[in-house]
Amino acid sequence: MSSHLNKIGFFSSLFARERERERAQLYTPVNGDCLSLLENTLNIMEEVAHFTEGEFYQVHFDSRAYIDSFYSCPRGHEEEENFLSFVLACLSRTFSTGKYKGQRLIEVGSGPTIHSIISACEYFQEIVLSDFADNNRKEIVKWLKNEEGCFDWNPIIQHVCAIEGKRNHSTRPFDVEVNLRQRVKQVLKCDVRLENPFHPHNIDPAECVITSLCLEAACKDLETYRKALRGVATLVRPGGILVMVGVLGQTFYYVNEKRFSCLILSKTNIESILENLGFTIHEFNILPAQDRKKIVSDFQAVFHLVALKSATYTCDG
Repeated sequence: MSSHLNKIGFFSSLFARERERERAQLYTPVNGDCLSLLENTLNIMEEVAHFTEGEFYQVHFDSRAYIDSFYSCPRGHEEEENFLSFVLACLSRTFSTGKYKGQRLIEVGSGPTIHSIISACEYFQEIVLSDFADNNRKEIVKWLKNEEGCFDWNPIIQHVCAIEGKRNHSTRPFDVEVNLRQRVKQVLKCDVRLENPFHPHNIDPAECVITSLCLEAACKDLETYRKALRGVATLVRPGGILVMVGVLGQTFYYVNEKRFSCLILSKTNIESILENLGFTIHEFNILPAQDRKKIVSDFQAVFHLVALKSATYTCDG
């Protein structure tokens, strides 16, 4: 019996020493892969813990500084060369032919901007814009009412008219402004973290839903992003389209010296989630970021996609 217990003690001690050796290896340069994995995990945990969600935007996001910095001209921010012009060109190709049209278009997370609907407004009778932050919605309403001091979107509208071949019509940009102001029927509060982003309102699904630079800024982790995209998907009618604009590989951006978080996304992440939600991606356009100082943001690429929702898909599907 004593011999048997001694053997048990010997093997228990041996196992304990082996566990100590493994733990020691994890923190030594010899096991660099494990150490790197641990550091990445800790970094991700820290980013999630300090992620700037909607409540932070409500208090700290300077809506006017944002549009002044990123939308004053078609080039966009000087550090993000070709970012905005790429987005405008993609949206123009999507909508300017009239291939996609219908009664209603919904934009989820408009920010303080109207650029995403310039090319589309001619083909949808009712447009709903939305955002979480009060100041963003106020900035849109101020422009819709053409109030004194509202942001001047004319350079962007003129640029879109030019790339759509309408430059010879001298009144065209003015006509587009009038059309935009007439077609936008509602500017609602939204929270993409909710199952119904427009709670307590119930919005009928639309033929087209746009979301631009919203979900990756609102969702602290991939699971939250997946749920948010599921909520957005419910707003698209079967057979309708989802148009997304976003960034890949980004962790932060600055507005008026205030840092805002961004969820790191990959093309594969987005494709997989959309496929599981019953969408077929018709195009996925990517513009890689150019070498730059990465002071205002650190995105690796900007993307634009168009996805068609299955005519037979259900939420339980």
